[in-house]
Amino acid sequence: MQVDAIDWRILAALQQNGRLSNQDLADRVALSPSACLRRVRALEENGLIRGYHAELDAQQLGFELEAIVHVTLDRSREEWHEQFLEQIAGFDEIAAAYVVSGPTNYVLHVRTRHLTAFSNFVVEKLNKLPGMRDICSYIVMKKVKDQLGLLPVGQHN
Repeated sequence: MQVDAIDWRILAALQQNGRLSNQDLADRVALSPSACLRRVRALEENGLIRGYHAELDAQQLGFELEAIVHVTLDRSREEWHEQFLEQIAGFDEIAAAYVVSGPTNYVLHVRTRHLTAFSNFVVEKLNKLPGMRDICSYIVMKKVKDQLGLLPVGQHN
């Protein structure tokens, strides 16, 4: 799909507020409501808009601990990567997981209710995975910027 300047404006507006009515969105991007709706549907059908969700406040909902965890596995084991991915898929504590380059294999973004829950997660779940070689945890003390999931789409206007 070829994305033009109007599509970029639609994407930027919806990324900021996914609950905009079609009329409000059309007004913001200077389109008729029917043309705007066609474009939004095309963006959705082509997978450029993957979905809509509510952003929850982790602190207010009792998830007080956030950590970045570096994981290194024993790569001499057969299917070490596939096994690890299969195992962590069932861990709700992991908000995001990344395969990375460098001295570690994965970086995990972990959320738990408190330090005890985090410790239990690391000791009872993560550390017991087959092939685990090293775990290095960094507890987030204060978040100074959080735009995970947001793209700099405003640059294309």
